[in-house]
Amino acid sequence: MKNTLLIIFCTVLFVSTKAQNINPNYDAELAKTVGADDYGMKQYILVMLKTGSNTTSTKTEYDAAFAGHMTNMGKLVKENKLVVAGPMGKNDKNYRGIFILNVKTIEEAKEILATDPAVKAKLLDADLFNWYGSAALGEYLKASEKVRKFKF
Repeated sequence: MKNTLLIIFCTVLFVSTKAQNINPNYDAELAKTVGADDYGMKQYILVMLKTGSNTTSTKTEYDAAFAGHMTNMGKLVKENKLVVAGPMGKNDKNYRGIFILNVKTIEEAKEILATDPAVKAKLLDADLFNWYGSAALGEYLKASEKVRKFKF
């Protein structure tokens, strides 16, 4: 009887402790919309863009490939496949920029990168990593149009 009461007490204590950890701001609909797990996280692919092997392109070819690169990024944002992108400062690793792709596998990310004109022209190459981050990461994109003064 004493052991039964102890087990019941421990169970009630465990359940009430877990209940206290529930986030009072939790929005189940938003969590579902962004694909969040119970921790508000999800799987992405982190892409480290780096200088590619093509060192013989002309300025015209280079400019055209990077114009296409920017256009392609805009298309990927509209398709909800690209949630973060940006250039890197000078560094000793030849990293040029990052992408965080809203896909679950490196194979899917490789297919997306194959559509990028700068990658196709071998002006950029990429290192890809599985990355687990906030499922709400892409939500900042709604505000980004409101905070930049100039269009690309």
